[in-house]
Amino acid sequence: MVVVVSGPPGTGKTTLAHRVAGAIGCPAICRDEIKEGMVHATPGFVPGPGDPLTMRTLSTFFDVIGLLVGRGTTIVAEAAFQDRIWSPGLSPLLGRADLRILHCTVPAEVALDRITARTASDPRRAAHEDAQITADARLRTHNAFQAVDLPVPILTVDTSVENYNPSFPEILRFLS
Repeated sequence: MVVVVSGPPGTGKTTLAHRVAGAIGCPAICRDEIKEGMVHATPGFVPGPGDPLTMRTLSTFFDVIGLLVGRGTTIVAEAAFQDRIWSPGLSPLLGRADLRILHCTVPAEVALDRITARTASDPRRAAHEDAQITADARLRTHNAFQAVDLPVPILTVDTSVENYNPSFPEILRFLS
Protein backbone atom coordinates (compact mmCIF):
# COMPACT_ATOMS: atom_id res chain seq x y z
CA MET A 1 0.00 0.00 0.00
CA VAL A 2 1.07 3.57 -0.66
CA VAL A 3 -0.65 6.11 1.56
CA VAL A 4 -0.26 9.54 -0.03
CA VAL A 5 -0.58 12.48 2.35
CA SER A 6 -1.03 15.69 0.41
CA GLY A 7 -2.36 19.21 0.76
CA PRO A 8 -1.12 22.78 0.76
CA PRO A 9 1.81 23.84 2.95
CA GLY A 10 0.91 24.23 6.62
CA THR A 11 -1.96 21.75 6.63
CA GLY A 12 -0.37 19.22 9.00
CA LYS A 13 0.72 16.67 6.40
CA THR A 14 4.02 15.70 7.98
CA THR A 15 2.50 15.26 11.43
CA LEU A 16 -0.31 13.11 10.03
CA ALA A 17 2.09 11.12 7.82
CA HIS A 18 4.32 10.18 10.75
CA ARG A 19 1.33 9.36 12.92
CA VAL A 20 -0.17 7.08 10.22
CA ALA A 21 3.20 5.43 9.52
CA GLY A 22 3.66 4.72 13.22
CA ALA A 23 0.17 3.29 13.53
CA ILE A 24 0.44 0.94 10.56
CA GLY A 25 4.13 0.13 11.00
CA CYS A 26 5.84 1.44 7.89
CA PRO A 27 8.23 4.21 6.85
CA ALA A 28 7.12 7.76 6.16
CA ILE A 29 8.82 9.20 3.09
CA CYS A 30 8.60 12.97 3.41
CA ARG A 31 9.77 15.24 0.61
CA ASP A 32 10.86 18.06 2.93
CA GLU A 33 12.88 15.68 5.11
CA ILE A 34 14.71 14.37 2.04
CA LYS A 35 15.58 17.93 1.02
CA GLU A 36 16.70 18.79 4.56
CA GLY A 37 19.05 15.78 4.41
CA MET A 38 20.43 16.88 1.05
CA VAL A 39 21.18 20.35 2.41
CA HIS A 40 23.74 18.79 4.80
CA ALA A 41 25.80 17.73 1.78
CA THR A 42 25.44 21.10 0.03
CA PRO A 43 27.45 23.76 1.88
CA GLY A 44 26.28 27.31 1.25
CA PHE A 45 22.92 26.21 -0.15
CA VAL A 46 20.42 29.05 -0.59
CA PRO A 47 16.82 27.92 -1.19
CA GLY A 48 14.64 29.40 -3.87
CA PRO A 49 11.81 28.39 -6.16
CA GLY A 50 13.08 25.82 -8.65
CA ASP A 51 16.62 25.73 -7.25
CA PRO A 52 18.74 22.73 -8.35
CA LEU A 53 18.47 21.00 -4.97
CA THR A 54 14.67 21.27 -5.03
CA MET A 55 14.65 19.64 -8.46
CA ARG A 56 16.97 16.81 -7.29
CA THR A 57 14.74 16.30 -4.27
CA LEU A 58 11.72 15.76 -6.51
CA SER A 59 13.31 12.94 -8.50
CA THR A 60 14.86 11.41 -5.36
CA PHE A 61 11.48 11.40 -3.61
CA PHE A 62 9.77 9.48 -6.41
CA ASP A 63 12.81 7.20 -6.88
CA VAL A 64 12.65 6.19 -3.20
CA ILE A 65 8.91 5.55 -3.44
CA GLY A 66 9.39 3.43 -6.57
CA LEU A 67 12.24 1.46 -5.01
CA LEU A 68 10.30 0.67 -1.84
CA VAL A 69 7.11 -0.25 -3.69
CA GLY A 70 9.16 -2.43 -6.05
CA ARG A 71 10.48 -4.27 -3.01
CA GLY A 72 6.97 -4.80 -1.64
CA THR A 73 7.09 -2.18 1.11
CA THR A 74 4.02 -0.38 2.41
CA ILE A 75 4.85 3.32 2.78
CA VAL A 76 3.39 6.68 3.64
CA ALA A 77 4.48 9.33 1.11
CA GLU A 78 4.04 12.98 2.07
CA ALA A 79 4.55 16.21 0.15
CA ALA A 80 2.82 19.49 -0.63
CA PHE A 81 2.70 18.64 -4.32
CA GLN A 82 -0.29 19.56 -6.40
CA ASP A 83 -1.88 17.14 -8.87
CA ARG A 84 0.46 18.20 -11.72
CA ILE A 85 3.41 16.77 -9.72
CA TRP A 86 1.75 13.89 -7.86
CA SER A 87 -0.15 12.31 -10.77
CA PRO A 88 2.83 11.74 -13.10
CA GLY A 89 4.89 10.45 -10.17
CA LEU A 90 2.21 8.10 -8.86
CA SER A 91 0.59 6.91 -12.11
CA PRO A 92 3.27 4.23 -12.73
CA LEU A 93 2.32 2.72 -9.35
CA LEU A 94 -1.38 2.34 -10.09
CA GLY A 95 -1.08 -1.30 -11.15
CA ARG A 96 1.66 -2.14 -8.64
CA ALA A 97 0.32 -0.85 -5.32
CA ASP A 98 -2.89 -0.11 -3.48
CA LEU A 99 -2.88 3.71 -3.41
CA ARG A 100 -4.91 5.69 -0.87
CA ILE A 101 -4.86 9.46 -0.61
CA LEU A 102 -5.29 11.54 2.52
CA HIS A 103 -5.88 15.15 1.50
CA CYS A 104 -5.19 17.54 4.38
CA THR A 105 -7.12 20.77 4.71
CA VAL A 106 -7.22 23.72 7.08
CA PRO A 107 -8.41 27.31 6.64
CA ALA A 108 -5.78 29.40 4.85
CA GLU A 109 -5.18 31.55 7.93
CA VAL A 110 -4.40 28.47 10.04
CA ALA A 111 -1.91 27.24 7.42
CA LEU A 112 -0.24 30.65 7.28
CA ASP A 113 0.05 30.77 11.09
CA ARG A 114 1.61 27.29 11.13
CA ILE A 115 4.12 28.18 8.40
CA THR A 116 5.11 31.37 10.22
CA ALA A 117 5.55 29.52 13.53
CA ARG A 118 7.64 26.68 12.11
CA THR A 119 9.83 29.04 10.08
CA ALA A 120 10.63 30.95 13.27
CA SER A 121 11.17 27.90 15.49
CA ASP A 122 12.60 25.10 13.33
CA PRO A 123 16.13 25.65 11.96
CA ARG A 124 15.64 22.80 9.46
CA ARG A 125 13.15 25.03 7.63
CA ALA A 126 16.12 27.06 6.34
CA ALA A 127 16.35 24.35 3.64
CA HIS A 128 13.08 25.64 2.20
CA GLU A 129 12.01 28.95 0.75
CA ASP A 130 9.36 29.54 3.46
CA ALA A 131 10.77 32.89 4.58
CA GLN A 132 11.01 34.18 1.00
CA ILE A 133 7.32 33.75 0.14
CA THR A 134 4.95 36.54 1.15
CA ALA A 135 1.78 35.95 3.14
CA ASP A 136 -0.33 37.10 0.17
CA ALA A 137 1.40 34.62 -2.14
CA ARG A 138 0.90 31.84 0.44
CA LEU A 139 -2.82 32.61 0.69
CA ARG A 140 -3.20 32.61 -3.11
CA THR A 141 -1.36 29.29 -3.40
CA HIS A 142 -3.38 27.76 -0.58
CA ASN A 143 -6.70 28.79 -2.12
CA ALA A 144 -5.72 27.62 -5.62
CA PHE A 145 -4.22 24.27 -4.55
CA GLN A 146 -5.08 21.43 -6.94
CA ALA A 147 -5.57 18.19 -5.00
CA VAL A 148 -4.34 14.83 -6.30
CA ASP A 149 -6.81 13.56 -8.89
CA LEU A 150 -6.26 9.85 -9.46
CA PRO A 151 -8.83 7.02 -9.65
CA VAL A 152 -8.07 5.81 -6.11
CA PRO A 153 -9.82 6.18 -2.74
CA ILE A 154 -9.42 9.70 -1.32
CA LEU A 155 -10.24 10.91 2.17
CA THR A 156 -10.21 14.62 3.03
CA VAL A 157 -8.93 15.25 6.55
CA ASP A 158 -9.44 18.50 8.43
CA THR A 159 -6.27 18.80 10.50
CA SER A 160 -7.28 22.09 12.13
CA VAL A 161 -9.06 20.22 14.92
CA GLU A 162 -7.07 18.46 17.66
CA ASN A 163 -8.01 14.87 16.81
CA TYR A 164 -8.69 15.34 13.10
CA ASN A 165 -11.98 15.22 11.26
CA PRO A 166 -12.63 12.44 10.46
CA SER A 167 -11.04 11.06 13.62
CA PHE A 168 -7.74 9.20 13.55
CA PRO A 169 -9.44 5.81 14.09
CA GLU A 170 -11.69 6.57 11.10
CA ILE A 171 -8.61 7.46 9.02
CA LEU A 172 -7.06 4.10 9.92
CA ARG A 173 -10.30 2.31 8.96
CA PHE A 174 -10.18 4.08 5.57
CA LEU A 175 -6.67 2.70 5.09
CA SER A 176 -7.48 -0.87 6.11
